[in-house]
Amino acid sequence: MNPSDHSPIAISSDAFYFEKDKSDSILLLGVGNYLMGDEGVGVHLIQEMAKLDLPKKLDILDGGTGGFLLLNCFEAYKTIIFVDATMDGKPEGTVSLIRPKFASDFPSALSVHDVGLKDMIEAVYLMETKPNLWLFTVSIQEIVPMTIALSPKVQHAIPEIIEQIFNLTEALQEDYC
Repeated sequence: MNPSDHSPIAISSDAFYFEKDKSDSILLLGVGNYLMGDEGVGVHLIQEMAKLDLPKKLDILDGGTGGFLLLNCFEAYKTIIFVDATMDGKPEGTVSLIRPKFASDFPSALSVHDVGLKDMIEAVYLMETKPNLWLFTVSIQEIVPMTIALSPKVQHAIPEIIEQIFNLTEALQEDYC
């Protein structure tokens, strides 16, 4: 197998989302460190979703390890769905949906080198208008540095998350109408 077959591709389903009115669109933001095994499940999810026929008004973005450059997204979209790994003690591959009300509801950065989603969200809660936030977490057991492979249980959780994202997106879009 060619190693380049597994190279990540930076993905945004709408590269010009900053220049268009996105108030009736939903952003799916997959976050994580692609080079830290299961910790990168959010990025792997975006890679998989890029191969699918997405619902209208659903934009996807590989958010990498968070970073404050993503703050513009929080101004452009009224609704943002995150996918991130968490070490919450639940069985590996468990998918949970959280309606975070505070920055403390988000997982802390799992890698010591990352700013982390929680840190970025703390800045979002200081903004004048805050988006409607949803968070899918995938429970992981360990971080394996310098690998892009997901454990089998985390890999098998991806189709479940995609189905739940499509269901949530449909319900949220019905609310917009």
